[in-house]
Order: sequence, then C-alpha cells, then structure tokens
Amino acid sequence: VDGPAKAARGEYCDASKTEFPCAQGKGYYGRGAIQLSWNYNYGPCGRDLNEGDLLATPEKVAQDQVLAFKASFWYWTTNVRSSFKSGFGATIKAVNSRECSGGDSTEKAVNRVRYFQDYCR
Repeated sequence: VDGPAKAARGEYCDASKTEFPCAQGKGYYGRGAIQLSWNYNYGPCGRDLNEGDLLATPEKVAQDQVLAFKASFWYWTTNVRSSFKSGFGATIKAVNSRECSGGDSTEKAVNRVRYFQDYCR
C-alpha cells in the first residue's frame, strides 16, 4: 500500500548493486503475487524471464497479470524454494527477512502465520 511513497523517498533502491542500477523516477516496491521488490530483484527477474529491462519498466509487473505470476514464480524458485524444507519460519525469512530479523514488527510475522493457518483451514 505504501510502496509508491517509499519508492519516492528512494527506498527499495540499493545503489550498491551496481549491476542493476535504478532508473530515474522508477520505484522497485512490491508487485506481483509474491511481491517482487528492490532493483536487485527486478533486474535479474526481467533478464531471466526474457521480459526486457524491468529496471526501466517495473510497472509492467503490476500491469501484466501473466508477468506478475511469472515474476512470483521466479522469485520463489530463485530465493525461497531452497529454504522450504527448513520450515515455515525459514520460508517467511526468505520472502521477507525483515519480518524475522527484527527489521519490521514481529506482529507481521505472527499475522503471516495466522493467515496461512486460516487459509489451510
């Protein structure tokens, strides 16, 4: 919800990732079913999926439903799948490490677990 505002403040752009430089005026906040965030994810995702330069056009992930799910599957297989056997907490950390390392409120992690349990029921 607050992704565009955070992007306007320069959040979600890690300038130290020089291989995937942020484009002027573009925001790399969460988009897609598993919210793709940060320039260092948009760059390789676009490259690996042959979707063009998602650094220049990150909004495509929100505008194209097929791309949104392709990006989510890309993120899962690239960043999350290897931690899946380590348990739900490890999976949460792989999706959003801030929820499990004190960066965000632990309430968010508790809510994520509750949502998952509700879904399973």
